Formats: sequence, C-alpha cells, structure tokens
Amino acid sequence: MVNVELFRDGGDSREVKAGETIFHEGDEGKVMYVLLAGSVKLSVTGRQLEKLAKGAVFGEMALIDASPRSASAVALTDCTLVPVTGDRFRDLIRRDPQFALDIMATMAARLRSMDRRI
Repeated sequence: MVNVELFRDGGDSREVKAGETIFHEGDEGKVMYVLLAGSVKLSVTGRQLEKLAKGAVFGEMALIDASPRSASAVALTDCTLVPVTGDRFRDLIRRDPQFALDIMATMAARLRSMDRRI
C-alpha cells in the first residue's frame, strides 16, 4: 500500500463506476493506478486474483517493463483512481524512496500469492 497523500492534490483523479473495466488483460499499459476510494478486482483469464481497496496500486508492471497488461482490472464499486504516468512514476521514485519500496512490496506480495495458487 502506498501513501495516498502523495496523490490527493494532483487534481488528476478519475471516477470509475461499479462494473466498469479499467483495463483488459493483454492491453498496452502506459499508466498505473492508485486507488483513492472504492474497490477493484484483478483477474487473469476470468479468475479473480485479488480484491483491492483504498491505497492499493495496480498496473505498475506496465511502467516497469512495458509489457502488455498481465491481468484485467474491473471496478467492484464506484472508485476514484489516480493514473500515474511513467514520468510521474520515475519522479516519485527519485523523490520518495519509500514509494519505490511500497511498489516492490506490492509486487512481491502478488508474486507470493501467485506461487501459492500454483
């Protein structure tokens, strides 16, 4: 979980309605998202991987390796998201090392969760 206060004053939040697809598995990814409010489901080939809540980040892998989306993201409730571009992502890592550690912790937790499912 990241410090959501880093994203509150950006003025670039996006409202998403319950049931709306944020991105599809296989899509090109140019942004990651910070979830300021609501909940989001991540799934691969239709199977739910994770349910995300306030403070979660998702879509970060697209900014790290420029690969297609590895999962789909769907809003379970009305949500407020902050899209984070690659430039902003790199700037946050430079300015706030804890942000980089939070992203790595998120990725490690998801990998461990996937390993348990195999």
